[in-house]
Amino acid sequence: MRSWLGFLLIAVAARGAESPQGTRLKEMVSLEGVRDNQLIGYGLVVGLAGTGDHQQTLFSAQSLGNLLQQMGVSINPAVVRVTNTAAVMVTATLPAFAQPGMHIDVSASAIGDAANLQGGMLLLTSLKSVDGQVYAMAQGSVVTGGFSAGKSGNTATVNHPTVGRVPGGASVERAAPSVTPHGGIKLQLREPDFTTASRISAAINKKYAASDKPVAKPENSALVAVNIPAEFTARETDFIANLETLLVEADRPARVVVNERTGTIVMGKEVRVSPVAIMHGKLTIEVQTQEQVSQPNPLSQGTTTTVPQVSTAAKEEPSHSLMLSEGATVEELVHALGSIGSTPRDVIAILESLRAAGALEAELDVI
Repeated sequence: MRSWLGFLLIAVAARGAESPQGTRLKEMVSLEGVRDNQLIGYGLVVGLAGTGDHQQTLFSAQSLGNLLQQMGVSINPAVVRVTNTAAVMVTATLPAFAQPGMHIDVSASAIGDAANLQGGMLLLTSLKSVDGQVYAMAQGSVVTGGFSAGKSGNTATVNHPTVGRVPGGASVERAAPSVTPHGGIKLQLREPDFTTASRISAAINKKYAASDKPVAKPENSALVAVNIPAEFTARETDFIANLETLLVEADRPARVVVNERTGTIVMGKEVRVSPVAIMHGKLTIEVQTQEQVSQPNPLSQGTTTTVPQVSTAAKEEPSHSLMLSEGATVEELVHALGSIGSTPRDVIAILESLRAAGALEAELDVI
């Protein structure tokens, strides 16, 4: 369909894309209380080749002065040049159940006017969580994915040289605040849905529950409470590992996602269109301005000037119409829109009009 050049439309068969048995529970839920924790700290990167902070970045000099004073060196921060030093914010993600001695990656981001962190060394930095406790200490060589070269106006920059990573640069000093499951657990759905929560509960009860006492109960569309069976007492980890392999068929609402910036439309196979007639036309208005030269008469006192000549033309193409019958599917909608020569912007306008008319039986998300 040549009229669809530059336009991408993806029809996703939500159920057909998955295996007939369903999706693993591991991909659908997470365990309540088992979560990552964000860490943050303020540090210094040293050893830069003149690409660090400048004199006007006062906190870099103050931080360097405080650090040297702790080592017995007293200086005046106001007279220190810090071009080889950069103040950075250090961030990291502390995984659940992280134990002291484990190593995690950290990121260092310049907060002053440093131009490049390439080749720098992050000095010992404490990383705190929201509770104010120190959970890790970071130090090591900063690795950047880009570089900046040149001076004055002749410079070349590749990627983002003011942000770098220190692989395995932080050592965990305090155990992560994670909840150890005892007696019962709660499963959090990544995509809240009442039908999916009910199916998860039914699948768990079918495999683990006794005939008179279910072990799983959906509390709402996003939470399923599960009691650990007696045979898994003191073996909670084994029970959770078995739950993760359980297959459940997820239920998803019919949805159409439209990205107007890129012209991408994603539709699920469940999308249905009520009986509707669509008429689509195109009106083009063109306004042109041409400059014409006006010459004065011979021996006159006039001057040569330009006179704008404005012309307007309107062109309206014949409208295209199509009709969709009862129970029309997304495939029929795609072929119908292509048959009338719709552009990406036209398709988006048609979908929004169908939704406003109540003929599109799906959620319409414009991103």
